[in-house]
Formats: sequence, C-alpha cells, structure tokens
Amino acid sequence: MMEWDSNSESDLSAAEEEEEEFGDGLGFMLKKNGEGQLPFPIDKLLQPSPCGFVVTDALEPDNPIIYVNSVFEMVTGYRAEEVLGHNCRFLQCRGPFAKRRHPLVNPTVVTEIRRCLKEGVEFQGELLNFRKDGSPLMNRLRMTPIYGDDETITHLIGIQVFTEASLDLGPIPGSSAKESLRASERLRFNISPIGVVSGETRNVSRGVCGLMQLSDEVIALKILSRLTPRDIASVGSVCRWFYELTKNEDLWRMVCQNAWGSETTRVLETVPGAKRLGWGRLARELTTLEAAAWRKLTVGGAVEPSRCNFSACAVGNRVVLFGGEGVNMQPMNDTFVLDLNSTNPEWQYVKVSSPPPGRWGHTLSCVNGSNLVLFGGCGTQGLLNDVFLLDLDAKHPTWREISSLAPPLPRSWHSSCTLDGTKLIVSGGCADSGVLLNDTFLLDLSIEKPVWREIPVAWTPPSRLGHTLTVYGGRKILMFGGLAKSGPLRFRSSDVFTMDLSEDEPCWRCVTGSGMPGAANPGGIAPPPRLDHVAVSLPGGRILVFGGSVAGLHSASQLYILDPTEERPTWRILNVPGRPPRFAWGHSTCVVGGTRALILGGQTGEEWMLSEIHELSLASSVF
Repeated sequence: MMEWDSNSESDLSAAEEEEEEFGDGLGFMLKKNGEGQLPFPIDKLLQPSPCGFVVTDALEPDNPIIYVNSVFEMVTGYRAEEVLGHNCRFLQCRGPFAKRRHPLVNPTVVTEIRRCLKEGVEFQGELLNFRKDGSPLMNRLRMTPIYGDDETITHLIGIQVFTEASLDLGPIPGSSAKESLRASERLRFNISPIGVVSGETRNVSRGVCGLMQLSDEVIALKILSRLTPRDIASVGSVCRWFYELTKNEDLWRMVCQNAWGSETTRVLETVPGAKRLGWGRLARELTTLEAAAWRKLTVGGAVEPSRCNFSACAVGNRVVLFGGEGVNMQPMNDTFVLDLNSTNPEWQYVKVSSPPPGRWGHTLSCVNGSNLVLFGGCGTQGLLNDVFLLDLDAKHPTWREISSLAPPLPRSWHSSCTLDGTKLIVSGGCADSGVLLNDTFLLDLSIEKPVWREIPVAWTPPSRLGHTLTVYGGRKILMFGGLAKSGPLRFRSSDVFTMDLSEDEPCWRCVTGSGMPGAANPGGIAPPPRLDHVAVSLPGGRILVFGGSVAGLHSASQLYILDPTEERPTWRILNVPGRPPRFAWGHSTCVVGGTRALILGGQTGEEWMLSEIHELSLASSVF
C-alpha cells in the first residue's frame, strides 16, 4: 500500500516551489478551492519530519481506521492489523490494555476534536498520545474531512507529526522497566522536535520509493486487487496515481470477485445493464446501499388457486414458486415461473413430469445453476423428509426424487440453504406432535448416492421453527430468529447464531442474546423478536432482515442489517425510500441477480396477494 516519502534529504525550497504542481497531482481530494488554497494539508506531507498518515471511514459508526502508514506503525509501536477497525482514541490510553483516557490528556483538546467532527470542519492542535509500550509523545495533529460528490463526509485524513514528550511517567503496570526504556530509546532516534530523521527512517523512505517504481499492472494485480471495495475507494483518495488506477473496471471486477466470491460475481454479470452501471459504481452501491429503494411491481398472469405457505427461489432472473397451502389446508404441488427478463413479466404455470406430493411449510433452493431442490414440508399424509430435484432448463422438466441414506426426521417450518452450489443444509423445524428440533443436517448432491450427514456439535441453539438460515463468507451460515423453545415455553427470538463449516470441527457460536455460550450483545438497535420473516444475504456477508410475525406494536416493515464479519457485530436500521409492503407477514423472498430482493405474497387479512410483488432494489436501476 502506498506511503508518503518523508526523506530528510529532500530539498524543501524546491518542494515549496513545486507545491502547486504537486498539489495538482494529488487527485480529486486536492483540488483548490475558491481562495486558491488546497483543502488537504500538503505542507505536512512535504516536511522532512516523519509523519503518521491515517485514514478513517466516516460512513461507519465511530470512524474506524482503514489505513495507517509505516511511520505510524514505527513511531507508535502498533501494527496496522492491531488498529484497523478501531477509533484513533486508543492513542490517548497508556498502553494497549488501558481502558480509559490518561488524566494528563488535555480534555479541552479532546472536546475541540469532537466539535470539529460534529461540524465537519478541519482540526489542528497538539495532543498527548502514548506508544504501545506506554511511553508518552506529543502528536501535532491535523485532521481534515473529505467530502464525496453529494457533500457527505466519506473519510477523515489525519496527518500526525510526532515529537517527544518531556514527561517521566515510569513504566506501565505489569511491564518491565528495562524493556519499556529500550523500546522508547529505539524510537527516540527517529523523532525529534526539529525533524532529524535516522538512517533507519531513510531506508523506510527508500522502500516507499521502490513501491513507486513498480508497474501499474503489478500494483493493480498483486496489491490493489486484494483489498476490499471500501479500501480501494480509500486508496483512490490518496493520490492522483492511485486515483487513476482505481478507475479501471477490470481492477474493480477483481476486487469484487475477491471480496464477494466468484459465484456472486458471476450472478452480478447477468444483471441486465450491469456493464453500463460499471463495477466500480456497483461495488460502491452494494457496499454503502446508498441507492437502495422499495418499488412495487405489478405482474401479469396468476397463481391459481390462491395459496399461502408456499416456497420460492430465484434461478438467474427467474422466480420459481412451488406448492403451498390452498383452501381448507389443501396441499398444492404445482410449479409457476416468473421471468423478470421479459418486457411484461407474468406468472406462467409450468407443466412438469412426476410432480412431488403436495405440501406446505417446505423449502425450495437453487443448486448447480438451474436446478431446484425441494425438501420436507407437510402433506396429506403428514410430515415429509423427501428430496426432489428439478432442472428448470431441461427440454422436458421433470421432478426427480433423490434416494438418500440416513435422512433427518420428517419436518415442516424448518430452514434451509445451499452451500457451494451443491450442498443442501437443513436446520430445525417442527416434527410430529409439535416437537421443535435443533439439529443441522448436510446433503451433498454432487455425489451419485447422496448421504445425509448430521453435523456433530457440542452445543446447539434452542430448538425452533420459523427461523432463517443464510450463507455468508463462502462457507459460513447464520441463523436468526424463529419461535424458540425456552423450558416448557416458546418465545419469539431475535438471537443470532453462526457456524463456520470450513472448520474441522464446526460449532455454533452465539452472536447476540444472553445466557448463551459466547454471547455478546452488539451495539445498535436489535430487531424485535420474530418468526416467519425473510433474511437476505448481501455481497460482502451482510444479512438483511425484514418482516415476519412480530410481537407488540413494533413495525415488521422496518429493515435491519447485520455484518457478522465485524469484530463487534452491530445491528443497523436501514431506511430506504419508497413504500415497503403494507403487510409484512407471510412472505417469501429471493434475491434476483444479486441486486434485487423480491418479496412475494403477504396477507391482506382476506386473501394472499401474488399479483403485486415488492422489490427492494439494492443498486441503481439500469433496466
């Protein structure tokens, strides 16, 4: 990653003469304002004393650090991986284990920083900071907000000129005085009030210059392509060279593929008009959700007879619906398809051979591109545990029953998802006599004779039905909500559990809730407990929750989003324009093309509506 050169042998007078020319080369952030001044502290970058360079993400809560240069690491003793994702205030604490700001840190300066952050203006001042070993140093800080095209602050740039603080505080508790002194002396050679830099720092600077000698292809393919979309956007704000590199569409495609996976990228390529939108803009909109909006689609055709408790999934840009509960609890076994690529989409009945027995409370998932896998549910003869496959693109579509060994108990109102495009995962549900289940099974459909395998775990979440199971991060699954068992009672749940199936011994981990192993209540406002909701997995691993049966006066139409990949997962409310479904219970959902979450069904109190579909569009419309 690029770092600014702080070579003490540079000619300052020449640098001052070339300041305007250099400023023009620093990209869109460094454009002059009306008064002929640069909004970015370029003079700090040109001085010979070592500068710490920090970038934070102003669009995320608490302004987490997304980039630090090697000078920051060298001076403070903190490695980049230790501080990324954290607010810079840890430098006000003496040592990595301190929990509170040191009493010698000037509270007036801290208050002024907060005021500048709130008002979106630049801050300049000096603040007492501490290295990782607890030794003090003064930080002459200049913090500048960076505005996006819509006048929203997207990043904060901090230039830190470190000097020694003439304070003798002694060693921090629990550390060796000799070790602390040795570390302090080692860094003291690199910092002085007059900007004298040691030979070690000059070597660092030469290393930075070596980076600039690499070709654009090497920088893009070997370095930038491995970063996340957010990091690429931040890197593009550093200088004009990187800004030009990060405008390349091929680079953005590689970044998206590395961050979201090959399958998600492939699906996004099928979105009509995706090329016109561009990978860079698509990555930004799917990361920030700035373009997310509700809209209502009115489609032709009809799904008759009327029904509820059906299941639907997406196959490319087609929505497939199977079965459901008709009048007088009649199990249905018909198949309907809605092709969203057509000019006037309409529901069409698909004549298939060997349809499965009618059912409701089942699950329908997509595997291997155009194949549908059906599992379980409740039919005329009671609960089911059979598996059927349908190739939607076959010349004569035919449901084919899969004879599998060691199947799980028959069930309905369970949850399922697919992994790697070949494996079906089933969790929980309701068995005979209303018994709730808490097991998790896996079926590999890529082998000739599939065998059900229960995933052995030392601890399982409470038994439940009506919950959701979603895949994120490639091979991780997330369970949310449902009607969960608690002793002799059953309650709606808002707990979140995750499992990493790439581990040798997978186990359930509790992300939210209390009284569970590894439980921790995240920040933000958690969704009210619910069941029969819908959950959507977004590119990058975030989970979007909507609707369901919610107790009390809470609105089920509110959207909630959670990123389980964060160190401290935080629920966030997502407010988007447009009108969400009026009735937010009894829905089914699927994601089409990776950018459109379709909400089907919903009860009006008198009938179930399928002619009106609500779409949560996650990216700008290019159709």
